[in-house]
Amino acid sequence: MASTNARYVRYLLIAFFTILVFYFVSNSKYEGVDLNKGTFTSPESTKTTPKPPATGDAKDFPLPLTPNDPGFNDLVGIAPGPRMNATFVTLARNSDVWDIARSIRQVEDRFNRRYNYDWVFLNDKPFDNTFKKVTTSLVSGKTHYGEIAPEHWSFPDWIDQDKAKKVREDMAERKIIYGDSVSYRHMCRFESGFFFRQPLMMNYEYYWRVEPSIELYCDIHYDPFRFMVEQGKKYSFVISLYEYPATIATLWESTKKFIKNHPEHIAPDNSMRFLSDDGGETYNNCHFWSNFEIGSLEWLRSKQYLDFFESLDKDGGFFYERWGDAPVHSIAAGLMLNRSEIHFFNDIAYWHVPFTHCPTGEKTRLDLRCHCDPKENFDWKGYSCTSRFFEMNGMDKPEGWENQQD
Repeated sequence: MASTNARYVRYLLIAFFTILVFYFVSNSKYEGVDLNKGTFTSPESTKTTPKPPATGDAKDFPLPLTPNDPGFNDLVGIAPGPRMNATFVTLARNSDVWDIARSIRQVEDRFNRRYNYDWVFLNDKPFDNTFKKVTTSLVSGKTHYGEIAPEHWSFPDWIDQDKAKKVREDMAERKIIYGDSVSYRHMCRFESGFFFRQPLMMNYEYYWRVEPSIELYCDIHYDPFRFMVEQGKKYSFVISLYEYPATIATLWESTKKFIKNHPEHIAPDNSMRFLSDDGGETYNNCHFWSNFEIGSLEWLRSKQYLDFFESLDKDGGFFYERWGDAPVHSIAAGLMLNRSEIHFFNDIAYWHVPFTHCPTGEKTRLDLRCHCDPKENFDWKGYSCTSRFFEMNGMDKPEGWENQQD
């Protein structure tokens, strides 16, 4: 009898624990990656990603810029402090999905997983569901997808298309890179004059341009957007070089015409010495490589910049030659911004085929946990213009730069 009672007690205990386990399992939830963030999207209430602090007094959260600053090596979890009104922006096609996925992982792993900034994707065609699902799953902030208006990705009315076609054919014969490409010209014109005026971009004040298939070699220990805002910077770069002269044969003549017509737009402490070796008579072809840039959208939307773009646009060089957005942005920044408003991010190590920016100085690379080969650093090579930027601004070049000139 006692053994029978003991058996009943065991059965009751087993049943009780089975019911208890079933209750906890059925009432718990798995918080995985939400594929429906941003404008791709489901209601805000479905989000499971924790949001970073969006407000806060900056003085209560000092920005650690060097390894000696408290908090510099706090790279785990969501970073404290305020966020700027800023976004990443990418121009991409649906077929770029896996190349941009690589770039997003680079940016998220090295920086944005701690800051959760938004990302705007722009395309001259509608984005497909695969592109949206993949990119949204990788971005820690909100994702937004915009389709470019036809008038921002086409020949304007004043362009003689027969003349433009002959130019492309001639450049193809001379084997000038992208010389025969129509879409490349639309891209350069769009990046020069329209990306910052897209409806989605109008919500932001600062941008960080990211291209497909880039690499970031070092951890980014602080918020570059906040640095730009607090230091009064409006444009920044990591790589500079000389443009192909054949692609911009008359760009400087158009620029000089603009300078003559709008002297009020030229900054008193400008960077003409970066752009010209003879006081502005000719262009030395130096430019900041615009596939990486962090900058002020409000500056690009200013009357001075828009006047410059519209003057160039009317001259037709985007189609009658092959003017790139890099020299256009660079000339504008060099003439319209004071030198103190342009910044070189030595600590953002970057690669875009075929050039590498790898911070000069072993200690810097170790502090930032870099994985780039310093021998591949382009900064001090003969075809780079970065030395010119340092010299113009009276900046000391980092220790060891001489060993990377060849």
